[in-house]
Formats: sequence, structure tokens, C-alpha cells
Amino acid sequence: MQCQVYCTALSYDLKPLQESLSRLYGVKKTDNVIRIEIPAETTLGHIFFFSYGTFACWDIKPEIIDAVRAEIKPFENYPLDVSEIDTYSYSYGKKVAFLDDELILPEDSTELKLAFSQPLAQSAKLSTFELTIQNIFRKTKHLPEHLAKYGNIPLSRRQIRQQIGQLFLERSSINLSLDILDTPSFFWEHPHLENLYHNMAGQLDLEERTHSLNQQLDVLHDLFEMLGSELKDKHSHRLEWAIIYLIIIEVLLLLFHDVLNVI
Repeated sequence: MQCQVYCTALSYDLKPLQESLSRLYGVKKTDNVIRIEIPAETTLGHIFFFSYGTFACWDIKPEIIDAVRAEIKPFENYPLDVSEIDTYSYSYGKKVAFLDDELILPEDSTELKLAFSQPLAQSAKLSTFELTIQNIFRKTKHLPEHLAKYGNIPLSRRQIRQQIGQLFLERSSINLSLDILDTPSFFWEHPHLENLYHNMAGQLDLEERTHSLNQQLDVLHDLFEMLGSELKDKHSHRLEWAIIYLIIIEVLLLLFHDVLNVI
């Protein structure tokens, strides 16, 4: 049996998404989560949609997942170019366990599967943040290297502004979404499952990865400030040359007027 977690967008519009899905499936919405139950051959499949652009599938056939992904596209805010997909196997045993991407559940319970889905969905979302930061660093790696080697950044003022705008958008979208990594409100109403959540979050290194992400955001902030300083330097440099040209013109005018009596 499998559990698959998909992160496909920055966020979902849950209310219209629920209305759309309810035409095809039995749908419930609680705790900012849309729940779908789909009968399977030997069990009941579940899909849980979270507002932050992620959903978890339990025992859902690939063709149904494809149909669901097509159905939710109109309700995705800022779809990802490449979706994050995490796959786990699961079985039933005497007690909860998580080892080598395999989950062990003590019983077949919808609430239990939703409780497991919460940290798994957060982990998938965090992976998209990590990938975004890695891509930014890869694309901008040459800038500090060039600055260290030549003392300037090989970009025009327009290009620097574009880089600053792009960095600001990426950093803001991550900062505004980091609250999804807090303990979900679902566990306020189901405190008996909260320990399970924290254990899973620990196994998935959510806290350590979030801390590392914040450190990378700080580095990104430094890069942002470096580009801003370079932009100011370029502007000051242009002003200096404009002043020099004006002085030269003034000297030439005085020369022509007072010395050569041309003007």
C-alpha cells in the first residue's frame, strides 16, 4: 500500500476547489483540509488537500490521481514548474513507526491517516522551498564570484533591478509561507494525535530543515543588499561622470568666451 504526497502550487483556493470536487466525489472540509474518500478494491482510498498547494493520496490509483490533478489546475495559485512528489509505503502493525520511507499504522483510521499526512505534506512543501533557494543560489552564484574577482557585478542597472525584483518575490513567497510549518490546528482538536505529529516531524527533520532554510534566506538577504549597493554605486558613478562632463563643458565655454573671444 502506498501514500503519495504532491506539492503542485504555492497554494489552492480551497472553497471553489471543494465545490468543483464535490461534483465528482464525496467531499468533506474540516480544519482547512479537504477530504475525499474513494472506494478501492480492498480498502477505502483517501485524498487530503491542504491550502498550501499540497495533497496526500492514500491507496489511490494513478489514473484517478491524474484526473484529480487535472481537476485542481484551475484552483492552483502560482503552479510549480515541476511538482514535488514524495512516495511512501505503509502497512499495519502493533504501533506507529516510520523507517526508511515506510509507515506503520496501528489501525485503518481516516483521522490517523490525516494526522500522518500533515507532516508529510509539510515536508513536501519544505522541499519545494529548498529547491527554490538552491536554484536561486545556482543562478546567482557567479555574481559574488565576479564581484570578488573584479570588484563589480557584470550587470546593467536594469538587469540588477530585475535580479532584485526576482529575489524579492522568491524571498517574500517563502517568508509568507513559512507559517505552514507550524503545528497544524488539526491537533488542537485532536490532542491525542499531537505526539504522533511531533515524532513524525522529528523523523522528517522539519525543524532542522526550517532552521537551515532561514539561514539560507539570511544569505539571500545579504545578496539582495549587495545588489542594492551595487545599484547605488552604479548610479553614483554615473552622477560623478555627469558632473565631470558638466564641469568640462563649463570650462570649455569659459575658454571660448574669455580667452578665445568666440562666444
